Amino acid sequence: AHRSMLWATSVRQARQPLARAAAASAACRPFSSDVPAPVKTVGVVGLGLMGHGIAQAAATAGMAVTGVERENAALELGQSRIETSVDRILGKQVAKGKLDQGAADAEAARIRGNLRYDTDIASIANCDLVIEAIVEDMAIKVPFWNQLGKLCKPDAIFASNTSSLPITAQAEASGRADRFVGLHFFNPVQLMRLVEVIATEHTSEDTFTQAKAWAARLPDKVVVSCKDTPGFIVNRLLVPNIAQALAMLDRGDASVQDIDVAMKLGAGHPMGPVALADYVGLDTTCSILKGWVQAFPSEPAFFVPKCLEAKVRQGHLGRKSGKGFYIWDGDKPTQVAP
Repeated sequence: AHRSMLWATSVRQARQPLARAAAASAACRPFSSDVPAPVKTVGVVGLGLMGHGIAQAAATAGMAVTGVERENAALELGQSRIETSVDRILGKQVAKGKLDQGAADAEAARIRGNLRYDTDIASIANCDLVIEAIVEDMAIKVPFWNQLGKLCKPDAIFASNTSSLPITAQAEASGRADRFVGLHFFNPVQLMRLVEVIATEHTSEDTFTQAKAWAARLPDKVVVSCKDTPGFIVNRLLVPNIAQALAMLDRGDASVQDIDVAMKLGAGHPMGPVALADYVGLDTTCSILKGWVQAFPSEPAFFVPKCLEAKVRQGHLGRKSGKGFYIWDGDKPTQVAP
């Protein structure tokens, strides 16, 4: 971690009290440094599926974290998710003999001690870093960032955890585009190691450096970075791959099962693209593709397969609804849906 440096002046033979006072004052004055101060306080707005994991990771890394939700019920649910996850992770370490129960209890208390919860958005006004993990809707995100830009301290870094929406439009809405990045985590945050850090054309070099350094401090995380391109790195490659697999179904080129088996055994993927679409949520996949088609109508990689639209219209959304291209039992596909 980078630490700010202080200009210390030692005056050993100051003859006058005024000279000694001036020297003491100089000892406390910071001088300009090219090394940005590390992030110590983090605000996470939205403690749902992604937000609670981000808050937990930051607290585990030793940062003071404030989690914010609009309603008490959502706030309590977010806190419960974090505490359950912390206990589960530490419980596994105890079971494997990596920690004794006393050490696990102490670690759980340390992590919880780094967390506070609030329904008042003003509670994050002085945080060094504010991460948004709210609903994926630009009509909500834009006014949210406009509000945060007026509320938070001027040198705070802003970050969106969006998986597919443009970072630049959010940055510009905040009124501090040079202090704005994307921080895209993957679900579940506690287990998935990758973090994508996204810079817009406005992001300052200091902000980008600080954001990458912050993400690298999180437990067991690997950081990659890119420009503000649709879907960033992972989803820019992954979602069109899913679309092409579903287009094969539309054309009758191959079956659901054969497409997925082929990509698992032939390309080494842990899950085939059709099963992955089901797992992510067919409504989520459809929404991403529709947004990209609208924003980039001339990009041939962005299109919405007919079978995907049909499944969403029928309410067959994949794992979350129990049926999509597969029948699901919890987190496992059991058979291809008729």
